[in-house]
Amino acid sequence: MKNFFSNLFNRNNDPQSIISFDVINPIYDYLYNESNSLEFKVKRIPDSVFVNLYSIPYSLDHEEGRAEVKKAGFNNAYEVLNELYKKLNIGTLTEEMIQEGLEYDFIHIQFYSQPSQEMKKHFKRVINNFMIFFCCTNSLEINDIRILYSSSHFLDYTKGLLDSEFLDFNAPKNETQEIGIKDFKLVLQGICEYLNLEISKTVELPSSESVLFNENATIEDFKEFVNLVSRGTIEEEALNEYAENLFENFNDDTKEDYESTEQHFAFFESIDAWNSDWKFDPEDAEYFISEMLGEDFKFDYPEETYSHDLFPYIQSELAKSNRELLTYETFGDNYLFFIANKDEVERILELSELTKIEINQL
Repeated sequence: MKNFFSNLFNRNNDPQSIISFDVINPIYDYLYNESNSLEFKVKRIPDSVFVNLYSIPYSLDHEEGRAEVKKAGFNNAYEVLNELYKKLNIGTLTEEMIQEGLEYDFIHIQFYSQPSQEMKKHFKRVINNFMIFFCCTNSLEINDIRILYSSSHFLDYTKGLLDSEFLDFNAPKNETQEIGIKDFKLVLQGICEYLNLEISKTVELPSSESVLFNENATIEDFKEFVNLVSRGTIEEEALNEYAENLFENFNDDTKEDYESTEQHFAFFESIDAWNSDWKFDPEDAEYFISEMLGEDFKFDYPEETYSHDLFPYIQSELAKSNRELLTYETFGDNYLFFIANKDEVERILELSELTKIEINQL
């Protein structure tokens, strides 16, 4: 069952926020009564979203879990929970309470986001871990939530929990948290849609449309993709031909991954794209972007700046004309750059997920 303790903060249940007890509690009820785990896909979220219901001490009461607890310097899972409660400013369990042997539930939601500008230098995506704990505020009944957050992989689950930090979703500490919170709101809407849970009309939804990802790509999806990545420069006959070839490639289960990648390369090299080594000079960027745009392109950058360190300066200049530099995932040590209209990038990334033609923001 969902046990709880008093919370020293004021209640945080903004009726307009999707990150609220009223939205999350029905999710908990489903996880507790129907299925304790979910896996599904949400538009604009890379890969699957994982939702799991855990309980202390049960979820750590196995050989590996007990070893992790001991390694962290604790005698049992309840002591670990008390450390988490301290982070959340929730009243801790006394020894008498621990002896009762009750279970204390929390929800762990895990998904990937695009990296922050700084993290892009090292990672193509960043993992988000949101651990939701229940408590009460000025009430004898559960009516509130508190959240721990981590952007690290939980190779040691106990350590992952202990290394996480309290999340004030109204005041993110950095860009990684800011992006994660924005996507978390979308994920919560996706969970409710996936479980057919009603969301109050007072709640501000991240999207006015369905956010669940439909994996059944059609020829029309490929046509739209080709049109967007080429910025509408391809004539209809050629567009249809490219789309048909890519669609056939998508549905050909006999092809190896490298054969599909070759097909994608052939497409991008047939439009205005720049296949570059991972090392390049600013002069290279100016020349090839000018070629892709069909117009002269110059940008300002600090001296002795090269390769991926040039991306912020390139993007800043392109943004002035509502454009953005993207790259196809070559799965090698090179880039396959192309230019997109900035207001179409979000849709390109959605179609990238759908068509399995992996596109990365820089």
